[in-house]
Amino acid sequence: MVMREIDMSSETRTYPRRVQTEAGEIEFRLMSPADEAAVLDFAQKLPVHDLLFLPRNISEPKVLSAWVKEIERGAITSILAVKAGRVVGCGTLVRDPWSWSPHVGEIRNVVSADVRGQGVGRALSQETFALALGAGLEKLVVQMTVDQSGAIAIFEGLGFKAEALLRDHVKDKDGRNHDIVVLGHNVAQVRAQLEAYGLPGAVQH
Repeated sequence: MVMREIDMSSETRTYPRRVQTEAGEIEFRLMSPADEAAVLDFAQKLPVHDLLFLPRNISEPKVLSAWVKEIERGAITSILAVKAGRVVGCGTLVRDPWSWSPHVGEIRNVVSADVRGQGVGRALSQETFALALGAGLEKLVVQMTVDQSGAIAIFEGLGFKAEALLRDHVKDKDGRNHDIVVLGHNVAQVRAQLEAYGLPGAVQH
């Protein structure tokens, strides 16, 4: 298997990486254009509610194709969680260096229903978070529907804090509105505090 590296400002992470979870061994690897069909199959099996926090519906082929193009041009980095050859999760780091917020990155994670509660979501969140930290960003944000309590707890455990509640922000296919919660992590502030205590590497993983 070919090892791929992603070069960041503060570290280099090599893929694939493997972790043990209650669901078994999970392989993390960078998503490439060759994964488009497998990721589409994964996305189309997700409950629609799980996709509401994403800007666009990735279960639509044309949306996924646009996502792959964004990966190719380097605008986003996506990590796949693979179990026994099947995609069971995807973590994405979105950055826009040409916007007014080049210092901010957004993390977007989705996990198959059949591996939830078995540590896969937590491992994927930690891996995506480590990837984001390595990018040298000053702030990270993540958003999800307010009823995704498990995912919210995972990110709170990583140091994220609620920053905003967007009421009736998304509409599902049945026309029902849902609230979105936005969590933020001020990486630069935390790093500065740790450096003041002589712990400069503590936020790297």
